[in-house]
Amino acid sequence: MRVTESPPDPRLARFEGLFTCHHDDVLRYFVRRLDIRADAADLVAETFLVAWRRLDDVPEGQILPWLYGVARRVLSNHRRGESRRHGLADRLRDDLRTAVPDPEPVAVEAAEVFKQLSDTDREVLSLAAWEGLDTTQLAAALGCSRNAAMVRLHRARRRLERLLDHTPAGAKS
Repeated sequence: MRVTESPPDPRLARFEGLFTCHHDDVLRYFVRRLDIRADAADLVAETFLVAWRRLDDVPEGQILPWLYGVARRVLSNHRRGESRRHGLADRLRDDLRTAVPDPEPVAVEAAEVFKQLSDTDREVLSLAAWEGLDTTQLAAALGCSRNAAMVRLHRARRRLERLLDHTPAGAKS
């Protein structure tokens, strides 16, 4: 049985040539225009993806100017997206500033005490208090029995209480 190779795809060959010849020019185009140079590689890839999809539209004699036109539109879309993301982040930051009041000094002190607990105790207390899990749900989240979850929660609460009272952990039994 004889295996024959299929003839090379002329579209693929044309695209590979276009990519090889103009990749560096398109990369320099983006590097000169971006504050974050890491974005340039992504935008080059996006530009050549458009070129692949529209390969039949690429003019024979004016390939680089055509690619610059595509790159210009890709860059414009990128900047619009960045502007939207930054605008959303600014709005969320403003909303949080007005929605969440500055913490009371007592709350700041309690938060510092909370950080002194072990990771395990903090997680048990957080699941119960912040997530509102009952002992059955807590047991499922911790991967233990309901009784074990109740004991872990009780012990974590006692350790937190001791720290809040500023007594050494071993002083009470």
